[in-house]
Amino acid sequence: MKILLAEDEPKVAAFIRKGLEESHYEVDVAYDGLSAIKLATQYEYSLYIVDIIIPVINGLDLCRRLKGFHPRIPVLMLSALGTTEDKLSGFDAGADDYLVKPFEFRELLARVKALLKRSDLNQESVNRMVYADLELDLDRKTAKRGGAEINLTAREFALLEFFMRNRGRVLARSDIAEKVWDINYEFDTNVVDVYVNFLRKKIDRGFDKKLIHTRIGLGYLFGDA
Repeated sequence: MKILLAEDEPKVAAFIRKGLEESHYEVDVAYDGLSAIKLATQYEYSLYIVDIIIPVINGLDLCRRLKGFHPRIPVLMLSALGTTEDKLSGFDAGADDYLVKPFEFRELLARVKALLKRSDLNQESVNRMVYADLELDLDRKTAKRGGAEINLTAREFALLEFFMRNRGRVLARSDIAEKVWDINYEFDTNVVDVYVNFLRKKIDRGFDKKLIHTRIGLGYLFGDA
């Protein structure tokens, strides 16, 4: 499982990272809130560990942003601030658990395991796909990006699902037509290009990070350019 750690103290970050990696977790470290947001929109994580006092974007605001992107991914908040009011502020920001510094690593590890187990149980009945800040609920046939719902037609939803299942691959128009429309592209109109354009306007317009890319003469690629 992959964990994102937002912690600006290098020694603390190294201590936590080393312990988690020894426990067979993969860990990315962000030393400020903005870097954490960039990582969270580029990669998929099973858990966020966030210190409250970090530069650029503080931990409380970061927690709110992360929950806006991926509401089902748990957040473990770390802080030297241990009053009841401090903890309530953390939970109000969306944190799933709150651990006061200093702490023993085995306590952190126990909290991590508990949050991941709870998250797995909560998501057993949720059939969904996630890439960056885009989330597709396959049961409800809904899509969200950056926490905002996107209104898709049935065909647009099927096209987006096909893209997400094949992210990082260049998909020829003929492959898309065959899998999404069940037609032979060579004898059809430009239906693929038309619907890709429809979908691109709905999921990419207004976002700096574009998810659908054209490969001239080859087709389309979903994911990082």
